[in-house]
Amino acid sequence: MAEQITGPQSIPNAEPALIVLAGATGDLGYRIAQHLLQRGARVRALVRPGNTKPKVETLRQQGATIVEVDFDDVGALTYACVDAACVVSAVSGLRDVMVDLQTRLLDAAVAAGVPRFIPSDYSIDFTKLPAGSNRNLDLRREFGQRLDGAPIQATSILNGMFMDLLTGQAPVVLFGIRRVLYWGSADQPLDFTAIADTAAFTASAALDATTPRYLRVAGAVATVRDLQAAATAVTGRRFRRLRAGSLWLLKLMIRATRQLAPAPDEVFPPWQGMQYLHNMFTGAPKLAPLDNARYPDIRWTPLREVLATAK
Repeated sequence: MAEQITGPQSIPNAEPALIVLAGATGDLGYRIAQHLLQRGARVRALVRPGNTKPKVETLRQQGATIVEVDFDDVGALTYACVDAACVVSAVSGLRDVMVDLQTRLLDAAVAAGVPRFIPSDYSIDFTKLPAGSNRNLDLRREFGQRLDGAPIQATSILNGMFMDLLTGQAPVVLFGIRRVLYWGSADQPLDFTAIADTAAFTASAALDATTPRYLRVAGAVATVRDLQAAATAVTGRRFRRLRAGSLWLLKLMIRATRQLAPAPDEVFPPWQGMQYLHNMFTGAPKLAPLDNARYPDIRWTPLREVLATAK
């Protein structure tokens, strides 16, 4: 039976390395929780009342404390954050989540005296992009401005594109027709990091009181030519490049797709993924300098290892 927090009540004192985690039942959040537990941290996973996802019970069995809390109630969130060394957000959504919910979580962390906050950024370097070029990243930027104005130490983890998407959701490496799809230049360096590696790095950062405002990592920096070579090597079948056009053409395609299929309530409609690829192929959000060496125990998953899972 999960503990439900609905108002003022006490939470037993915990060890200094207590991490409060929001979004623990998502793919990234679940992995962050596991890495924190493996590092000996105490994890307090915040879930909505009545959450029956199998991951909730698994996390409880692994040693996490499951706390049911109303995410609309700043008072309840505040008591859920008491004694935490860091609040980590791994939530996903649109404005109601990325700005509104995270703002309530931030207000709660400040009220509870939590010294550090890691927002749910996990992306390319949106600080280098113009406003309006990516809806989802604009929401991160907006919340980041609120975070910068709060009396708390903040650290954003920027990791490029999740490498795992190359074998499914991101239409770049097309295994069915053995092509690598791109716009613009085939020589533009792109940043990729496996979800598992992003989670491991985030867990280490959550337990590190000396982190700066931004940490940038890339498990692999690869051009389209590099992706072509890697896909050819792991499949034993020759991949070719498929240039779909210029970045200007991609921008027109994004505009047309958004008009024809706006899907404003979807987190990742087709045009949103196209925006992300456009951003990456411009080179503007390239991560630099990289902080990969900050935690030497982390092994960065190579591209070939991820691509091999889609053979």
